[in-house]
Amino acid sequence: MEAPPLSSSGVASHLRSPLLPRLSNTGGTWNPRKPCSKSKKHLSIRASSQDSTVTLLDYGAGNVRSVRNAIRYLGFDIKDVQKPEDILSANRLVFPGVGAFAAAMEVLNQNGMADALCMYIEKDRPFLGICLGLQLLFESSEENGPVKGLGLIPGVVGRFDSSSGLRVPHIGWNTVQITKDSGILDDIEGQHVYFVHSYRVLPSDANKDWISSTCNYGESFISSITRGNIHAVQFHPEKSGDVGLSILRKFLNTSSSKTKKLACGKASKLAKRVISCLDVRTNDKGDLVVTKGDQYDVREHRDGDEVRNLGKPVELAGQYYKDGADEVSFLNITGFRDFPLGDLPMLQVLRCTSENVFVPLTVGGGIRDFTDGSGRHYSSLEVASEYFRSGADKISIGSDAVLTAEEYLRTGVKTGKSSLEQISRVYGNQAVVVSIDPRRMYVRSPDDVEFKTVKVTTPGPFGEEYAWYQCTVSGGREGRPIGAYELAKAVEELGAGEILLNCIDCDGQGQGFDIDLIKLISEAVTIPVIASSGAGAVEHFSEVFKKTSASAALAAGIFHRKEEAVQINLELV
Repeated sequence: MEAPPLSSSGVASHLRSPLLPRLSNTGGTWNPRKPCSKSKKHLSIRASSQDSTVTLLDYGAGNVRSVRNAIRYLGFDIKDVQKPEDILSANRLVFPGVGAFAAAMEVLNQNGMADALCMYIEKDRPFLGICLGLQLLFESSEENGPVKGLGLIPGVVGRFDSSSGLRVPHIGWNTVQITKDSGILDDIEGQHVYFVHSYRVLPSDANKDWISSTCNYGESFISSITRGNIHAVQFHPEKSGDVGLSILRKFLNTSSSKTKKLACGKASKLAKRVISCLDVRTNDKGDLVVTKGDQYDVREHRDGDEVRNLGKPVELAGQYYKDGADEVSFLNITGFRDFPLGDLPMLQVLRCTSENVFVPLTVGGGIRDFTDGSGRHYSSLEVASEYFRSGADKISIGSDAVLTAEEYLRTGVKTGKSSLEQISRVYGNQAVVVSIDPRRMYVRSPDDVEFKTVKVTTPGPFGEEYAWYQCTVSGGREGRPIGAYELAKAVEELGAGEILLNCIDCDGQGQGFDIDLIKLISEAVTIPVIASSGAGAVEHFSEVFKKTSASAALAAGIFHRKEEAVQINLELV
């Protein structure tokens, strides 16, 4: 994953890892265009004898907990890199690079890790790089650059070209084409693996001997490299379910014959995603439960007006993962404003869920500045950082994004201070989802309002042929003077990487998605759009994928009530 580069102070302020305390003690200024130092005479290779231990190079950005959990799930212990010598003594080294290319190189250089990493790889010690951990091996990146990389493989990291309508970031389950035997990729051709990135490296004559697989997304790019004991992948094995666990197991257990053989896959392209959503809140007894609203109303009015209880969040998330969900999304619809940040109940839900769920996790609700019961103030960036460290891969921003977009459209100024801008700057736009909650407002003519309208498929109650979609905040209780179209365009410019498009009118009705709304928004932006609200049958998923440009569809009640199986996406496209 990628994000714009940070200064040293920016990194140290928001990212925590064993490497970061040394940032203030290095002295001097780091030059992002200076290549790896070749003065390595003082370093020596010493392999560890601890076969059950995996050394993890975590420089502190994004969700590395998922990689930790996957490694532990496979039966291995983890040793964190504290100093360069820890890299050189590693028996196996995993580098799950996330965040910004320049920020990662800054940390590696200032802590002496870049030299150690280059020497370790040049000595052909067992290495697995993930996502940015692959990109950093190349010569340079164009991401807010050029910025020098480790320079071990020829090639430049560049951004996907969205000028022809390609949606960037590349988010979702895609397939790879194996170009040479790598050992760890055995059996995965025809299987889907999970990608989330805006930058890629193209194959060339200079790097072709390194390439073990490619992937197609608008163009063919390098999805993995292999040479000897050196492996790196652009996708996220820790988020690719059984397929990803198989890859990790083969890397960690190179001499084992116990690796489970995968069923023959038939996938050939980027899949449309089906996402299971869990609305989480406390019931009247104080228990954290999964609920579901009817046009955002979550109470059972025929049963004592109690909060509708559909199960426990961790258990349901685990079940949906086993059932084949492409992603799991938690929406926290309880304020929890009196809790200190570290004690927020949703953090524990994420921590527990991520131990056994190896697909992407999104969490939304409450991602904004707040002050707890003791008077301690937390910024939205601090809140998001804690969610990422607890296991979230993406965070979803709702009401706060609406207010930010209104101000941006009014002034035309990007302040850089909003939660949307700060989080996308630190963690990358692919980690930020904006949730839009609009309500259909019928009009007789497009000239009746200043907002973008659409000619509706079904006329309004008085025969109106047009409608605009008014955005709401506070759980749909307050309408705002901004349309869904205008909001979507604004948040894309402000740094959102994905849009979760709800519809209050369709919520809980089971009559299908609002195709008019989804078509309007998915054609207005170049980032992926997730269709939400209204799914009541498999046919509704098929319809939204065929009639709109939505990249994914999200549902809740249809899965909670077991009316349909979660694993339906491969049958649709």
